[in-house]
Amino acid sequence: MGQVTVRDARPDDRAKWDPLWQGYLVFYEHELTDDVTDATWARLLSDDPSTHCLIAADENDQPVGFAHLVLHPSTWSTQPYCYLEDLFVDPNVRASGIGRALINEIYRRADENGWSYVYWKTQETNYRARFLYDQMATRETYMVYGRS
Repeated sequence: MGQVTVRDARPDDRAKWDPLWQGYLVFYEHELTDDVTDATWARLLSDDPSTHCLIAADENDQPVGFAHLVLHPSTWSTQPYCYLEDLFVDPNVRASGIGRALINEIYRRADENGWSYVYWKTQETNYRARFLYDQMATRETYMVYGRS
C-alpha cells in the first residue's frame, strides 16, 4: 500500500464508505436497515460538531478505512471526551499502518482541540486490532454494561 492520507469525509465518499461500513457490520455480526445507515452517514457529514467521520484514503484518494468519532461532555473534565465509536480498515490492506494512521490523526485532533480523553472499546476476541491498540493506548479495567 502506498501513501495514506487521513482526512474528513466528503459527500462523494459515500459509494466507497458503504462497502467499508457493511464490512464493519459483518465483522461485528450486526445488521442495520438502510434508513439507519443513511441517517448515520447524514449525521457524520452534518454540521454537528459532536460527530466526525475520518477517512483513510489511498494514493488515489479512495477510502480504504474510516473512524467515526463522537464528542461529548464529561462530569470529570471541562473539556470534551472523544469516543472512537467505529474504526474499520479494508481487509485487503490491513497491517499496512492505516489503523495506526487513523488513531494518530485522532490523537492529533484531540491535542489540537483540547479533547481531554480519547477512548474506545472492542471485542475481547478482536486480537488483531488489540495488538495495535495495546501499542497506542492503555487498556482499562472497566466492564461495559448496556441495554437495548
